[in-house]
Formats: sequence, C-alpha cells, structure tokens
Amino acid sequence: MPDNSEKGLDRRNFLIASIATAGASAAFAVNANAAGEASAASAGTVYTGDVIQGKKVISALDVNDLEPGQKHLFYFQGVQMPTGKHWNVSVVVAKGVRPGKRVLLISGVHGDEMSSIHTVMTVMNQLDPKSMSGTVMAVTDVSRPALESMQRRWPNVGLGADLIDMNRVWPGDENGPTPTSRHAGLLFNRLLRPNADFAIDFHTGATGFSASAFNIGDMNIPEVKAMLELFPVTQIFNNPVYPVVLHNALIDVGIPAFCSEIGPARVLTPDMIDLFVEGTMNVLKHHGIVSGPMGKTGKDVTVFIGNSGFPIVATEAGFVEPLVKLHDRVNPGQKVAVQRNSFGEIVAEYMSSVTGEVFALRTDVTSEPGNPLLFILFEKPTREGMESYPE
Repeated sequence: MPDNSEKGLDRRNFLIASIATAGASAAFAVNANAAGEASAASAGTVYTGDVIQGKKVISALDVNDLEPGQKHLFYFQGVQMPTGKHWNVSVVVAKGVRPGKRVLLISGVHGDEMSSIHTVMTVMNQLDPKSMSGTVMAVTDVSRPALESMQRRWPNVGLGADLIDMNRVWPGDENGPTPTSRHAGLLFNRLLRPNADFAIDFHTGATGFSASAFNIGDMNIPEVKAMLELFPVTQIFNNPVYPVVLHNALIDVGIPAFCSEIGPARVLTPDMIDLFVEGTMNVLKHHGIVSGPMGKTGKDVTVFIGNSGFPIVATEAGFVEPLVKLHDRVNPGQKVAVQRNSFGEIVAEYMSSVTGEVFALRTDVTSEPGNPLLFILFEKPTREGMESYPE
C-alpha cells in the first residue's frame, strides 16, 4: 500500500503522482489511449508476424476471425521487458462449429497459483470444438514474470526493486506508470474484454497461506449467482471484494464474472481441482457451449455462504500454532491460534469475534506483527459493499 502518511509521499509514489497529474500532456495521452482502445477493439485479430515455438504471436484478438471447429494456440504480445522483448502470454481458443456464448477462463494472474492453471488446462483439454457451440478462451499465464520465479507478485525494477500485485491494477492502463498496469491494459482492452460474454478468474491462496475450495462473487448479479451455484464447493464468499481485481473490472464493463479459489499456492490439489473442473464444465453446459448432463453442483453439497471475511491478524512476532483447520466452524470467544516466542513462552492468544467458517489459514509458522493468520467467512447483518483485507 502507498505510504501517504504525514511524512508525505515517498520517491516512487511522488513520481507516480507526478505522472498522473502532468496536465495537458497527460490528458492528451488519456484521450489517445481511449482512441487506441476503441480501434484495438474493432480492428480484428492483429498478427505481429512473429512465431514462437510454432505459435503465432498476436497483439489483438477477435475470435470471430478464427476458423470454427478448431483449437487455436497463440502467444499474445504483452508489455515490453527492460531489454525491449515482450512478455508473451499463452492463449488457447476452442471455437465451436456453431455460434454461441463466449466464455473466458483466466489463470496465472498471480505467479504462485498452480492449481488454478492446472484447472484451466484440464478443462480446455476436455473440449472438442467439433461438438461445441460458441467459444471458450483460456489464458494460463497472465503474470509471466511472476510465474518464471513462482512468486505471487510481478517484479518491477523501474524505480528500484518492487513487487506489484497484478490483481490490484485492473483494468490497467496501456499508458500507465508501471509495466504491470500497461500489461493489464493491453490484455484487458485487446484480448479479454472483446472476446467474453462471461468469465471465471481462477486463483489459489498465496505462498505461505492456504485456502479452502471456495468461490468469490456478487450473488446480487443473477448471472453470477447462477454460475456460482453450479460448483460443488462448500463455501461461497458473497461479496465482490477489492474494486481493482480482474473479475470486478470485467463486471464493470458488463461481463458477468467471479473468482474461484483452489486451495494452497505452489502445489497441485487434485481433489480440489476436480471440483472446479466439474463446476466449470457445468457452467459451459449452462450456457449451451457443450452438451451433456450436469455434474454435481452446489445442490449436492452443504454450502456455507458468507458476505464478509473476518481477519485474525498477528499482534506479536513469533511461532504460530493454529488451533483450527480449514472449514472448521468457529464461534465468538473461541481460541483459534496461539503464538510463542523462541523460549516457548506464549506471547499471544487469538480469538474469533464472529460465528462462521475458516476459509483461509496461514501455513508459514513464523509471523511478524501485522500478518494475517486466518480468515473466517461469516454473514454480516448488512453487507457493506466491497471489502479489502490485509495480506
């Protein structure tokens, strides 16, 4: 988070603020960007002429240009690296033989989320375009530089070493002050938004933090609610959360979307992956893209729905021992974790203040003050709009 304390902006944020308020020249850039976005959306598929590992490189995509009844594999040309090369993003398009809805499956927005990527790959490998209607497009490695080192955030070296969360910059800005913002803008304007009627953004917990199998979405949107209920997972976070995440940026431009969370980072969780593959295939059947009977849905499991997440945050440094597991029900006053110093003395005990279910849990044993230790999904009497959480 930016440090806008009484000491004022630090050098990085001062420069970013200066860029954002550069007067007439900045206004001209914004207008030029808007014109560029409009032309990109209407110009159809643009091939750069490059071929990487047998895959053609594109800088814009219109799935209407593609041959039906086939799978098409591309690299999308993202933002430039410091050396002038581009971060190219893998794109798979399964285009059916009949017209229909266009569904977008996204993963790799964070670089440590392996189960989400595997889920999307598994779904795409099951699709036969010759028996499909409509189009399914998959992007598996949005945050390429983060994936290269399997870390959550995008390493930015423009103003000194920094790590930027790719899922806090959407819809991005093709002329933005960071490569992350520009990369998001290119993908959003030229690849994602023009080719989607519905979307699912797949994630996992962060490194050092596990999560249960749950979905995040706004059930006040009927199309989102219908899709959420097609997944055989036992928790739904009924809140849009964070205005700058990808699924909310898609909703803002009229594309119903939600976020799936598939367990811990850096590893594959086959049992959880199976649930989300089944749920995604149900969504494709729901929209008439593939045929066949529905698999298990939310009607076949006991689903806990909450509209808020209660964070338990470390007040001390030391070794944390959780006293609850994912999916455990907790009540106000219940002890959920203890923390010890290097002598084994208890320095902190942590209690729940709400009734709900554990949906995220720190797996790293040591913790500094301010780190979240666990999150409890619960129902507030009145939902208070979007929420943000410590990370």
